[in-house]
Amino acid sequence: MSQTNYPEVNADRLWQRHMDMAAIGGTEGGGVHRLALTPEDIEAHVLLAQWAEARGFSVALDPMGNMFIRREGSDPSLAPISSGSHTDTQPYGGRFDGITGVLTAFEALETIDEAGIETRYPLEVAIWNNEEGARFTPACMGSAAYVGFKPLDDLLSRTDPEQVSMRDCVADLAKALPQADKRELGAPIAFFIESHIEQGVRLEESGNIIGAVTGMQGYRRFEIEVIGEDAHSGTTPRSRRKDAFVAATDMTHALREVLWDDDDEMRYTIGRFEVLPGGVSVVPGQVNFYIDLRYHDKAALDRLAIEIPKICEAHSGPCEVRIVDAPTVDPMTFPEDIVTGIEAAAERHGFGHERMYSYAGHDARHIARISPAGMLFIPCWKGISHNEAERAEPEHVAAAAQVISDILIDRAKS
Repeated sequence: MSQTNYPEVNADRLWQRHMDMAAIGGTEGGGVHRLALTPEDIEAHVLLAQWAEARGFSVALDPMGNMFIRREGSDPSLAPISSGSHTDTQPYGGRFDGITGVLTAFEALETIDEAGIETRYPLEVAIWNNEEGARFTPACMGSAAYVGFKPLDDLLSRTDPEQVSMRDCVADLAKALPQADKRELGAPIAFFIESHIEQGVRLEESGNIIGAVTGMQGYRRFEIEVIGEDAHSGTTPRSRRKDAFVAATDMTHALREVLWDDDDEMRYTIGRFEVLPGGVSVVPGQVNFYIDLRYHDKAALDRLAIEIPKICEAHSGPCEVRIVDAPTVDPMTFPEDIVTGIEAAAERHGFGHERMYSYAGHDARHIARISPAGMLFIPCWKGISHNEAERAEPEHVAAAAQVISDILIDRAKS
């Protein structure tokens, strides 16, 4: 296919769309606070729908609140060629995590439409609901429901810290988009490609613009409840205490000794640690903490998943420990032809590129269960993400959109 078959994306329009989206839930620190299906996140969906309808694209919602923007192809019997990501952010997060994947996909559809390119396959932008998992758990909820990895009713019943249900929030989204068509969960997707900021420093350090993602590490998560006994901090001697905080910190120290590897490849994180009842003069009778363990080797993950409960039990002291297994996901590999397709598109436009592995989880992992899927990364400043200081360069965002556009053209015309 000749160079003229790949129209150039509109970099200025794409950047302005990023700034328009960043204003929805924008923070004083320059980031975005737009948790899943809050009024701000619903506003972002509505704005995307307005842009889509102005272009003549259709909009659909599925029962999980995933949204799809569609440009029809010449053969209505074919499943769509799709790209996208998510609109929700972490609390006081950045302007690029997730939304760049949505906007580069939308720019690709606009570019192809403006060039008058007819495709056999329909083209779609997918906006997966609650990818971050910051308001409702688990993360990547929308894509997991779509492929049947998690039961719909269970996920819709999840509640946020204010006891608002996902079900009610999805209903609010549907009310805000009364014109949206209905999409069935699990409806076929012919191909899916997701662009994302790297959330690391490898591309920035190498000077390359495009990372062709070869695979994604797996994870094991655990909810740990340490049950002791509330007591008066002034009158209760150490020998009589069932201090849940002491037991929990003994556990976390022992876990660190086992789960921190010399190669610095394993990712062991405790991102939430709750001390109850929280009184200044009360020996804490309960601690809840959450383990996130990620690694590229399934056998090692399986072995450590057995060791973690043993370590917690061994360091519980006079307290009781309850351990609940949370989501378990195995490492995965993207198809070689998709990786080489990303490389070819990058090469065509002179974008420096390299192969790399994803240490973060993304919706493409779940979509790969039902469709050929892949990912590409662009640099982000100092690798900072999930942070108001998160930053990507306009030319890198445009490069991602260009590669996405090229790939959609190749896949949708065949």
